Amino acid sequence: MQQPHSPLLYSGQTEGGHAAGANLREVALGQALELTYLSHAPMGDHRRSFSMGLLVDGVWQDRWYETRDGRFERESSRFRDRVTPDGSTGFKAEAGRYHLYVSLACPWAHRTLIMRRLKGLEDMIGLSVVHWIMGEQGWTFEDGPGVIADPEGAGFLHQVYARAKPDYTGRVTVPVLWDRQRRTIVSNESSEILRMLGSAFDGVGATPGDFTPAALLREIDDVNARVYDTVNNGVYKAGFATSQGVYEAAVHSLFESLDWLEERLSRRSFLVGERLTEADIRLVTTLFRFDAVYVGHFKCNLRRLIDYPELWDYARALFQTPGIAGTVDFDHIKGHYYGSHPTINPNRIVPIGPVLDWEAPARRRV
Repeated sequence: MQQPHSPLLYSGQTEGGHAAGANLREVALGQALELTYLSHAPMGDHRRSFSMGLLVDGVWQDRWYETRDGRFERESSRFRDRVTPDGSTGFKAEAGRYHLYVSLACPWAHRTLIMRRLKGLEDMIGLSVVHWIMGEQGWTFEDGPGVIADPEGAGFLHQVYARAKPDYTGRVTVPVLWDRQRRTIVSNESSEILRMLGSAFDGVGATPGDFTPAALLREIDDVNARVYDTVNNGVYKAGFATSQGVYEAAVHSLFESLDWLEERLSRRSFLVGERLTEADIRLVTTLFRFDAVYVGHFKCNLRRLIDYPELWDYARALFQTPGIAGTVDFDHIKGHYYGSHPTINPNRIVPIGPVLDWEAPARRRV
């Protein structure tokens, strides 16, 4: 039973690399984590807190999320334009015009990375990957295993936001879809980027495949709504809660939905219909992180993913779908959560487990 550490561990299945590279990469990542912690701490203080800041009128401020009555409240995305096949929005689907910024740790960004892979858009849409540690300057492009620099040389993601809107006020999040032609951000809303990548580029050479078929769209949207509120965002509501009652309410809602999903998947192979849809992509990025991070770090520990036979089989089936394993990086995932949330994990110790066999044959076939 082998725990995947990075895409390189499965590169023999996906991109033709060597599995042995994972061992070297793990060592390099561990060394880089130590150097990163030290480089972000002042002399004599190697336990300095990190936090996620924001831009205020284009000026960076180091400020963590605020809670109201102990509740974590996620802010709405600020850039909400759309790429369309005909360009009627001002953003026409064209090969080479757009660039995607992601974190390999972030489940919201991960869903767009999966769609980019499944739709064969790697040569049409460029990619930058931020460092796994979210420090005093937010997401950075500090060198490290798996990091892909900003093509225009930004050191911090907030500089990309300021490049698009010099007086921008708001959080600096991933994913970001950037328009090279107009030199601005098209969108930083993951659900909308996901839909754009799923269909807007079909006329310019994207791999065929409809992940939001019209006949299933209403049901997809209904499932998405519950999964977003209680599962995707539910783990954050639990993890960032600052009162016992709020935490317990979030955890109970989360596991009520996981129980509902388990029962649903006992009657079908996928969430909606009998094929892979957007609903599956939106759920599975949370499932990939569940036992590795959310059970312990966010205290979502009533049950583990592997305690749900249908959900565990389903998650493995999606992981084993050609192309998807190569988007999963457990080094970035665990390094980010355990290294970037000092109020939850002040010593920033990254657990070495759990050991999960993501390659164990799944009953389902995608």
